[in-house]
Amino acid sequence: MSIYVGNLSYDVTQDGLSEAFAEYGTVKRVQLPIDRETGRLRGFAFVEMGTEAEEIAAIEALDGAEWMGRDLRVNKARPREERGSTDGSWESKKNSPRRY
Repeated sequence: MSIYVGNLSYDVTQDGLSEAFAEYGTVKRVQLPIDRETGRLRGFAFVEMGTEAEEIAAIEALDGAEWMGRDLRVNKARPREERGSTDGSWESKKNSPRRY
């Protein structure tokens, strides 16, 4: 299981986030996604804790808490949705007539 942490400051670091969550148990992994185009942090992270009880404790304590000047949004991460071909995909646009 993983925890979603949103509304993060763009100055956050993996070590800082790990330290904040370590108060509630063992932090196994911290992921800070980076925007491909800008190279900046995207403002959210995923944290994996040692046990589900530790995750629940961290969520209850940190959801809505102020950290680095921002009110955190902390909850269980949802599984990543598969990105299949949709009407807005490159393939469907490639073969459609252009409209000017």
